Amino acid sequence: MSIHPFATEDGLGLSLTRFRRADCDDVVLLLHGLTSSSDMFIMPEHHNLVNFLLDGGFGDVWTADFRLSSRYPYDTETHRFTLDDVAQYDHPAVLAELRRHVGDRRVHVVAHCLGSVSFTMSLFGGAVDGIASLICNSVALTPTVPRWSRLKLAVAPMGMEYVVGLPFIDPRYGEAPVMTRAWMLSRAVSLFHRECDVRACHMLSFMWGSGRPAVYGHDNLAPETHARIADLFGACGVHYYRHIRKMVRAGRVVKYDAGDPRFAELPDDFLARAPQITTPVMLMTGDRNRVFADSNIVCHKALEEAAPGLHELAVLPGYGHQDSIMGRNAHKDVFPQMLDFLKRRAA
Repeated sequence: MSIHPFATEDGLGLSLTRFRRADCDDVVLLLHGLTSSSDMFIMPEHHNLVNFLLDGGFGDVWTADFRLSSRYPYDTETHRFTLDDVAQYDHPAVLAELRRHVGDRRVHVVAHCLGSVSFTMSLFGGAVDGIASLICNSVALTPTVPRWSRLKLAVAPMGMEYVVGLPFIDPRYGEAPVMTRAWMLSRAVSLFHRECDVRACHMLSFMWGSGRPAVYGHDNLAPETHARIADLFGACGVHYYRHIRKMVRAGRVVKYDAGDPRFAELPDDFLARAPQITTPVMLMTGDRNRVFADSNIVCHKALEEAAPGLHELAVLPGYGHQDSIMGRNAHKDVFPQMLDFLKRRAA
């Protein structure tokens, strides 16, 4: 394993971690979502995705930690980052650093959650190219959410910043000092979540999706994973929710501020470029996805109309949003489908 730090054009320090077992013509890059990190791909309590890919013949696997990562302090500070920043600055910098080490070998990307949304923005927006294949888990270019999530998106950003007085939400609020705002918010959320006794799990359901729990099925997680859920998910800057809200209302990925000159090179309509994109995309979603619902089913329909036969859809029975990668049996139920797609696109 080796760690490779680098910086984006707008001055943020990011990093890549390389897991190299053997030289190969095909490199795999793994991208996390908001509030998580590359830790989600290297969990020791189950057969994780990095080891599965290495065992499956992909001997050079990389994970990226970009500005959405819980490993960095960015989301516990007041900021106004959006997914436009990630698409414009982070993913191009990630690939530039990756290419510096692997040259012109084929690069395949597996992206999750808002890492998937932002990477498809980069790819379909022309900020990155040369991707051999892409797997998008849970959501891609057409974010849709349950009704309760729509309500939270409408009120939570302003409520958190200007009423509660906190610019971010953190699963660890349950560990805050007694009677602080964070502690009281955690206790209020837990009143509505009697499905388990892990307060971080309750907060995560408040942060994402609609359900008890919302982000995964308890039955799909190893007990060790559930017990340390606050280690795997970190703070989330609430301004990102404003961008998600705008996308949900539009029914597709859009820029947060179409008039911002920093993002002038990104298109106003990312789906409009779908007929020109030659990268095959596999859209995955659990049939119990309570975070982004049927987003990837909708996206596959749109991409199929734009480029018939190029893209694929995989609906995972019994899985939700996060457990398709962090679940104790994901190596039996999910990862083989990923590996099959990658191998077919590596030839």
